[in-house]
Amino acid sequence: MRITKSFSLALKNIASSKVRTLLTMLGIIIGVAAVIVIVGLGSGLENYIADSFSSMGTNTLTVTVQSRGATRTMEVDDMYDIVADHPEELELCSPTVSMAGGVKIGTETTSTSVSGVSEDYNNIYGYTISQGRGLQYSDIAARARVCVVGAYVNQAWFGGNAVGQTLRVGGQTLTIVGVLSQREDAMEEGGSDDCLYLPYSTAARLGSSRVSSYVVTMVDEDRMDRSKAVLERSLTDFFGSGDYYNIITMSELLDAMTGMINILVGVLAGIAAISLVVGGIGIMNIMLVSVTERTREIGVRKSLGAKERTIMEQFVIEAAVTSALGGIIGIGLGYFLSAAATVVVAKLMGEALTVAPTLFAVLMAFGISAGIGVLFGYLPAKKAARLNPIDALHYD
Repeated sequence: MRITKSFSLALKNIASSKVRTLLTMLGIIIGVAAVIVIVGLGSGLENYIADSFSSMGTNTLTVTVQSRGATRTMEVDDMYDIVADHPEELELCSPTVSMAGGVKIGTETTSTSVSGVSEDYNNIYGYTISQGRGLQYSDIAARARVCVVGAYVNQAWFGGNAVGQTLRVGGQTLTIVGVLSQREDAMEEGGSDDCLYLPYSTAARLGSSRVSSYVVTMVDEDRMDRSKAVLERSLTDFFGSGDYYNIITMSELLDAMTGMINILVGVLAGIAAISLVVGGIGIMNIMLVSVTERTREIGVRKSLGAKERTIMEQFVIEAAVTSALGGIIGIGLGYFLSAAATVVVAKLMGEALTVAPTLFAVLMAFGISAGIGVLFGYLPAKKAARLNPIDALHYD
């Protein structure tokens, strides 16, 4: 009952000076809102990156080999043999050759990304063909000068009728035999749909280079460590050393990027939380002023038998309520700013990045704000509780 009465008195005292209370809560409001938005932004970035990596294939192993200095030179068939020898762990394989220099369509040169791949590349990443056909084994074997283009290239440069048309890569004319289905909601230059794939054998010849990169899929993503170990052991046996290859999994890259984002969000949230401390100092300051203003009231209550813990309890509750109200307003502001940030990011970047406040961030921010009220309200409450009733009654 006493706590209920103290809570009621706290609300009454807060309501009697609304402007001062609002200014006192400002630091708490800003701090809570900032923490919620920053953590929500970090959560949105994690989801965005996870979705991006999912489209790139989290069940893949990217192998880079460097035969220079090794006693054996790895050919494409050697990698295919390694994958075929371990059907319980490894499934599909595609050599990849990246080409620089852009694509020439008519008299224009584009920045379209160009990669040499195998006929299994679409299956590895789940790409589908919307027009024409995909690359075939016969294209690889014959080093055919054919290619498959992305939806953006098809629409922007050929008006949706790219199949059968030609373009030039590395000074050589390629015939478009297929168009990939659209992958992004909004197609744009430099996006995922602005791409071109040709047989890796053709790309290696045009680039005068040996295939040195491979994408290998795992049978079971949950056995990633085992699959990677099998591939490492096979490559080590082939080269006689582990110095001539490197294996990276998409899951490892995802974990590394997520870890960096979490560190960044933690630092930014820590900086934002400084305003919570500033808000706590503001609450302590205003409570000290309140003790001074209500000295006679405290003296009357103590002369009528109020105990020190009752006086202290009232002022601590008042400080905690002030801080908690600031936290509630800050949560509302945080949700509003998060929604606004989602809209702004979508308009500025054209990306579907959702800034979504997490329940953990909300509870943490509110708990800290209420705790700060109790912590910084303790000193003024202690001062009020220890006032001498006679001196307090004579205070002018």
